[in-house]
Amino acid sequence: MAFELLKGAVVQFEGGYAGDVTAQEAFGELSNREDAVLVDVRTQAEWAFVGLPDLRPIGKEAVLTEWQGFPSSGPNPDFTVTVSDLLVKKGLDQDAPIYFLCRSGARSRAAAIAMTQAGYSRCFNISDGFEGPLDAEAHRGTQSGWKAAGLPWIQN
Repeated sequence: MAFELLKGAVVQFEGGYAGDVTAQEAFGELSNREDAVLVDVRTQAEWAFVGLPDLRPIGKEAVLTEWQGFPSSGPNPDFTVTVSDLLVKKGLDQDAPIYFLCRSGARSRAAAIAMTQAGYSRCFNISDGFEGPLDAEAHRGTQSGWKAAGLPWIQN
């Protein structure tokens, strides 16, 4: 199975999902495409204490659905059904571009694969996540990711 990426290149990723994009590329598509949606798969604790992408400047809001629970870290068995229901409520079909976000790109990749297997054709992983990898001082959010890119976000 091959998919068309943002710039028109056709590739196949392990798991069949549409590919990896940077936070900046995802925000650009979210800004320019009415049907593009952001699904944040981090935990409720991360949303509360680390922050959330703020899509209000582009007239949208992120879909928040945990890929894994906290503190158990067990998988959410209802993830694909929950996301599908939320997308239907937004009036989106299975061809809408969906951008998945987690802390650093691992859970969001798994979520993109799961939703692709559930029949959604344009599932992208935001590879650098909300906070990106650890820097030399073992801090996140300084090298890459949504926050480091200066994209809009809020914190409670």
